[in-house]
Amino acid sequence: MDRDDVMRVRALYDAEMRRDARPDSAEARVERVGAVVRQTMPGPLGWNAVLWSELDEENADAEIAAQIAHFGQSGQFPGAGQPAGFEWKLYDYDRPADLGERLRAAGFVPEPPETLLVARTADLAALPVEPPEGITLRVVRDEAGVDLMMEAHARAFGTERPHIREQILSLLRERPDTIEAVLAMAGDTPVSAARMEMPAGSSFAGLWGGGTAPEWRGRGIYRLLVAHRARVAAQRGIPYLQVDASADSRPILERLGFQVLGVTVPYVWEG
Repeated sequence: MDRDDVMRVRALYDAEMRRDARPDSAEARVERVGAVVRQTMPGPLGWNAVLWSELDEENADAEIAAQIAHFGQSGQFPGAGQPAGFEWKLYDYDRPADLGERLRAAGFVPEPPETLLVARTADLAALPVEPPEGITLRVVRDEAGVDLMMEAHARAFGTERPHIREQILSLLRERPDTIEAVLAMAGDTPVSAARMEMPAGSSFAGLWGGGTAPEWRGRGIYRLLVAHRARVAAQRGIPYLQVDASADSRPILERLGFQVLGVTVPYVWEG
């Protein structure tokens, strides 16, 4: 893609995946309130976030305060007894230019930046999908498979992710046609896991996960999981794949043909 294509795709991404975003689980709700679009999720494990904003120097601080008031209201969600933390997903081209500094001043803490990458599905669907020696692919359809995914994530990242588990289970239960979850297995041991979310009617399929246990890195497993999901997306007629890439995965994805649309920083407010 040349620069004009990149800017066109970025505008399409902002429109479909941010401004007109769909809930990421059956229990969540997405609403536009004032100059922001936010997702609110009941319960302690849901992802609460500001997904998009249209702010300027005059209204930014008031909108930040309004979202803190919304998510910070104690007991707002069923079963909640304390303020709900939430994430403000800031992109480097969002306005005003000092929005990150304003979020910090309001008590938000920035997490490591991620690079928003996009590729044409058709370009990746032709990648070879032969597993490395000792690895088999397993598509996840049930709770037992999701538990193996969480085991793989723990091996790869060293952390537990209960909210991801609940999100995947919810999609498999309520919207199974919008998710493709897959494991890389070394015998009976899950060594990598990834998923693809395909919101109905969207031009973008989001690739998530893909972390691999340290002893299995460098053998092409990450590439294999990307190729598998690209083929599924191509069969569904979805034109673009999207990734919020870490510093580790960005070089791999760029070698596969992904291009940079921007950089996003999750600003987190914990209450």
